Amino acid sequence: MKKTSTRLADGRELIYYDLRDDSVRDAADRRPLDRTVTTSEIRRDPLLGDSVAIASHRQGRTYHPPADECPLCPSEGDRLSEIPDSAYDVVVFENRFPSLAGDSGRCEVVCFTSDHNASFADLTEEQAGLVLEAWTDRTSELSHLPSVEQVFCFENRGAEIGVTLGHPHGQIYAYPFTTPRTALMLRSAATHKEMTGGENLFDAVLERELADERVVLEGEHWVAFVPYAAHWPYEVHLYPKRRVPDLLALDEDARTEFPKVYLELLRRFDRIFGEGEPPTPYIAAWHQAPFGSLEEFDGVVREDFALHLELFTIRRTSGKLKFLAGSESGMNVFINDVPPERAAERLREVASS
Repeated sequence: MKKTSTRLADGRELIYYDLRDDSVRDAADRRPLDRTVTTSEIRRDPLLGDSVAIASHRQGRTYHPPADECPLCPSEGDRLSEIPDSAYDVVVFENRFPSLAGDSGRCEVVCFTSDHNASFADLTEEQAGLVLEAWTDRTSELSHLPSVEQVFCFENRGAEIGVTLGHPHGQIYAYPFTTPRTALMLRSAATHKEMTGGENLFDAVLERELADERVVLEGEHWVAFVPYAAHWPYEVHLYPKRRVPDLLALDEDARTEFPKVYLELLRRFDRIFGEGEPPTPYIAAWHQAPFGSLEEFDGVVREDFALHLELFTIRRTSGKLKFLAGSESGMNVFINDVPPERAAERLREVASS
């Protein structure tokens, strides 16, 4: 992998990740851009104890542009985009309309390929491996920023999810706090550790799932399963078999196998609902241990956390979506229409040819 860092016309950082060591990235951003102005602010909810990002400047962000005006495609002739070069492998750049900025953290965009009509599932194993390297590198770099406590790499895919740019891409949020979902996991891990005399909760969950009927696919170093209490109609958790707290700690064997397993999983997701169906909308979310202090979590350390990816779709059946209505949105109590065992069976049935 070759990494080249440069700056866009408004001062934002852009980084090329290339498969070839001889790639030259010296194209300048020719757009007449003013410096980016953000209004990000973190406010804490005194009743729930969680944090909300207030970012009014995002109202003006790019919204469903035509394909020939996509800001994530390479620049070509007089059509200038966020990527100054005429081609690229993987690109990461600071979001022009960030939810988090300055002392409130940082937001980045990850372009998986220059091919506008592709998807992550269309990547080769070599390309997917490069994306993994980019995620890992950005996790390392962002973790050293003084305002950052947790790094979250994710992909929103599909208009049903709310994606406003059709180009295959993901995002990275660097939060100035430990996110509520991660805090819940850490508290559960702390309670389990105390009640069992030191047993790791993530290890116990993985051991249970490996012995059950909800395993979807398994490699030498990774395993994917539908969790026992899945929240979403089709939800899969992907774990490395050797517990590590973050992407940085993955060994070479796990890195090498990841692209094959993950691409297989994504291709199965696209076939859940049968031939002729539109691509399956999904969210793919990496869960990593926070880089800040864990003192509030009663004896849990970073190494107790287990890196894993959660992949789920909001489509519950052909042509129908799972909406987060009263119980889910009002009380955070999910109601799942698809038994996890049936979801796992369906994901085992579909081939990814």
